[in-house]
Amino acid sequence: MRVSTSKLQQLTIFTTLLTGGGMGTMYYLQQKKFTESDYHRLALQKLEECPVAMQSLGAPPLKVHNLHLTDRYNRVDQHMAQIKIPVTGSKTGGYLYTFSIRDPNTYGWSLKQAVLKIREGQTMDLLNPPPPAAAQSRATEHTHGLDTDHWN
Repeated sequence: MRVSTSKLQQLTIFTTLLTGGGMGTMYYLQQKKFTESDYHRLALQKLEECPVAMQSLGAPPLKVHNLHLTDRYNRVDQHMAQIKIPVTGSKTGGYLYTFSIRDPNTYGWSLKQAVLKIREGQTMDLLNPPPPAAAQSRATEHTHGLDTDHWN
């Protein structure tokens, strides 16, 4: 049985569009799953509660970008969530490095680490934020003892 070239071209185009649409949908759903999660929400809430970090970014407005799904830092399973959230303000941007664990009894998430690393190299521990008056000079010092070796 012979199939015409135009039918094969149509089939190829249809398959390509269907595959691309499916991949786009899966990407969208995965990003939505991250942004609606408690571990993501808790981390952003902690960032927004820190006036020093928000001022350093130039926020509000704070823009939260999609996670890089291929980034090796981002790991989530049933018991822990380690994510790197890209954020920007009007002055600069950076990454919010977070680590959360899930309580085995209540299944609720608790934030154990939240550190903002700004493009210029400044880092801030959001669980132990620097006082507003000394923020610019001591923000990097407040990450002492945090596991920052594998951060990009």
